[in-house]
Amino acid sequence: MPSFPSAFRSARLCSLAVLLVPMLVLCASGPAAADQQRRIALTFDDAPRGAGPLFSGVVRTQRIVDHLDAGAVEGALFFVTTANLEREADGRARLVSYVEAGHRLANHSHSHPWLWKTGVDDYLADVDRASEVLATFDGVAPYFRYPYLDEGRTVARRDAVRAGLAERGLRNGHVTVDNYDWFMNALLAEAVRSGRAIDEAAWCSAYTSILIDGIEFYDRIARETLGRSPQHVLLLHENDLAALCLDDLIAALKDGGWAFVPAETAFGDPIAAWIPDTLFNGQGRVAALAAAAGQPLRTLVHESEDEAWLRRRFQSLGLLSEPTRSDAAGKP
Repeated sequence: MPSFPSAFRSARLCSLAVLLVPMLVLCASGPAAADQQRRIALTFDDAPRGAGPLFSGVVRTQRIVDHLDAGAVEGALFFVTTANLEREADGRARLVSYVEAGHRLANHSHSHPWLWKTGVDDYLADVDRASEVLATFDGVAPYFRYPYLDEGRTVARRDAVRAGLAERGLRNGHVTVDNYDWFMNALLAEAVRSGRAIDEAAWCSAYTSILIDGIEFYDRIARETLGRSPQHVLLLHENDLAALCLDDLIAALKDGGWAFVPAETAFGDPIAAWIPDTLFNGQGRVAALAAAAGQPLRTLVHESEDEAWLRRRFQSLGLLSEPTRSDAAGKP
């Protein structure tokens, strides 16, 4: 696989980047870049998840399928954690429902391990176990998404797993837009447990606005680093907030000038072949490319990718209880 050129240290070196990697045509100029149609694909991790705070797994799957259908979103990709199939009696039927609705499945490991905590051989064996399960399904695409987007904390482990995936014919199911939708869903569960009435419109408004801000944040980084907006890949999870609010998110993206593309189309963007030489991969491909180009890491993480920030945001909107005085006293 081609590596991120070490000479590309700034967005201002656009002409050099084109000379180094002519097939990528990374640079765009003025009006063409500004007028470019922005495109995005939807992907969902950890399918099929169990019952959540609002919906059973079966209801969640049907709602997600219905939202995608109503929004004319084709070719979403559901990254499957196959251990979930051992816990969910209806899990197989739910995955089949996604495929029958025109979407695809891909490998998200069997047991969802952290790579930095797992030996290379054990990690790849876990990937193989998931592949064996997925081989019994139709509609499986040859992509692997690292759990937690964790590609390891050493170059040796990172590169050994990359080589192992390539030997297996599995491509990196990269993302370009990371977020903490999983923690927002945890906050929703907390609100339900506390007995609060759930204002669905308010929760969806908060969820959608936070995700849109993150999408715009990573698109801005892409334009500054690459000189263009790539075909973006949004990371979501197959959770209750997606089932509740996906229609609002789809509408907001369309209102913002975004067009939806199948995930496998987005994975055909040139950045899929440009592998950044960095260990900073947890925010996705755009942030990794910017990091490899020398941009300070602190500028590559959206403010909403922080549990404390999200908690304060939902509390300020009246969707979560404020901490009590005794709770606050125990915090640093």
